[in-house]
Amino acid sequence: MAFDGSTICGLVRELNETILNRKISKIAQPEKEELILTVKGEKGTHRLLISANASLPLIYLTSENKPSPITAPNFCMVLRKYISNGKITEITQLSMERVIRFRIEHLDELGDWAEKFLYVEIMGKHSNIIFCDSKDTIIDAIKHVGYQMSSVREVLPGRTYFIPEQEGKQNPFVVSESDFYDTVCTKPLPVAKALSDSFVGFGYSLGEEIAYRATLSHEDSIQTLSDEEKQRLYACFHEFMDDLVCAPLAPTLIYDASGERPKEFAVTKLLHFADLPNESYDSVSSLLETYYAKKNKTNNMHQKSQDLRKIVGTLLDRNQKKYQLQKKQMQDTEKMDKYRIYGELLHTYGYSVDPSAKELTTTNYYTNEPITIPLDPQKSAMDNAKAYFDKYNKLKRTKENLTQLLVETEGAIEHLSSIATSLDLAESEADLEMIRKELSDYGYIKKHHGKDKKKGQLKGSPLHFVTADGYHIYVGKNNYQNDELTFKMATGNDWWFHAKKMPGSHVIVKAENRELPDHIFEIAAALAGYYSAGRDSDKLEIDYLQKKNVKKPAGAVPGFVVYYTNYSMTVKPEQSKVTLVK
Repeated sequence: MAFDGSTICGLVRELNETILNRKISKIAQPEKEELILTVKGEKGTHRLLISANASLPLIYLTSENKPSPITAPNFCMVLRKYISNGKITEITQLSMERVIRFRIEHLDELGDWAEKFLYVEIMGKHSNIIFCDSKDTIIDAIKHVGYQMSSVREVLPGRTYFIPEQEGKQNPFVVSESDFYDTVCTKPLPVAKALSDSFVGFGYSLGEEIAYRATLSHEDSIQTLSDEEKQRLYACFHEFMDDLVCAPLAPTLIYDASGERPKEFAVTKLLHFADLPNESYDSVSSLLETYYAKKNKTNNMHQKSQDLRKIVGTLLDRNQKKYQLQKKQMQDTEKMDKYRIYGELLHTYGYSVDPSAKELTTTNYYTNEPITIPLDPQKSAMDNAKAYFDKYNKLKRTKENLTQLLVETEGAIEHLSSIATSLDLAESEADLEMIRKELSDYGYIKKHHGKDKKKGQLKGSPLHFVTADGYHIYVGKNNYQNDELTFKMATGNDWWFHAKKMPGSHVIVKAENRELPDHIFEIAAALAGYYSAGRDSDKLEIDYLQKKNVKKPAGAVPGFVVYYTNYSMTVKPEQSKVTLVK
């Protein structure tokens, strides 16, 4: 879920319980667009992490500290000058905007009490941290925004702070029942979209939740609802908003069906995700810290693999275009037999052709049907026959060459697609190094001539899972690991699983001369689906067979195998009922 108004509401409640009326003892700016405020009080010390980073804006309490630069940035120095040792006397959310305002009292240069405001805006690429005086005049901001960047609002020292109005959107905390019907129920939109488009800070997922609680489909047009359904929708909306302010918070992290990847987070229970794995937290901050730690890990790996992704994407695009061109050229060679027949018929019947004739109509002795052969009137019948045989021979040679080229190009596309999937499955720098080595070994990128890394560092490790009843399952994360698993680690009677006709991991179940129970086949097949290019599909077909029937053709690229007798099953890709062994 986006960091929407409901998350801000829950977080503000939590901050009021923990750091309100506490002193700011330390202000640090460890990153260009990130602050850490250390707040001390009777109940101990708290650190408030605030980030206005466009790709990962956030705010929550954390126990983690970060080293500060030797020279503090200007914004940090301004905050230290004015509010160091100041007291946080008010923490509010403006309307249901994704904005938190901190009111801070401090002693000015003359020793008199003064107040300042610190605005934290969690608004995606427009996120900012803005410091204002008591009259909302901007003193400084962690990101300056001039007229060239935004014609709506300048964020510069001396300007007056304001939040741009969102046209057509209302504050959901104060909307009346009649306004709800006039604003929401008149929109020609699905229920969830109508709700999210009508209220400030109201994410689409909240719209889905309200619709679910009202026993309505979030995809139904709101204008088709009966009066009773509209009343039920408003009642659920009103109850949800009341609970957001008054009911105990229930910070929850919802995972996808695999139980591994975070799907949504919320400060209240989301009933429409009740069938998915979820995890409850004691505080909104601990929920956010966990969620963003997981997200940050994914982002870091994606960033580290960006150069490889670009290389593989470019090569894939180039080979796919080449493949289409080669197929078109191959289609053109289908004319070659026609030219051969033209030449043969001209050799047979060309004696009867007039010297200036533009065509010859005769009988095709292969089909006993009439055929018309175009002629060049400037040439004799035999010269025309020779021209057609030349065309035939040229297309024949082209077809022979293209037949091999198509196989090579198709193989390159399949190989590169498997590498692209390996990049999605990579979990460490060792995994990326193995992929880089594969690209280098097969001539896709230049070999690195620096010092070779130690073999152990380069190798990486396949994923190792154990089921509740003790069966060991191994999953390769790239082509080299797939080869290692299938042809070195697995024995003949172990079982091998792979997503049908798509790039993915080799999955090995160690049978240890036992007959596998049915549920182990299902678990392993689900893992093979999850660790494949089709992991986001609802259903996927998986091939499985004993390892002794899996063969590797001579000269084949890593990860490529063939098999001729196999079983298949259709499963939902997921990583469940197994424990990862680290």
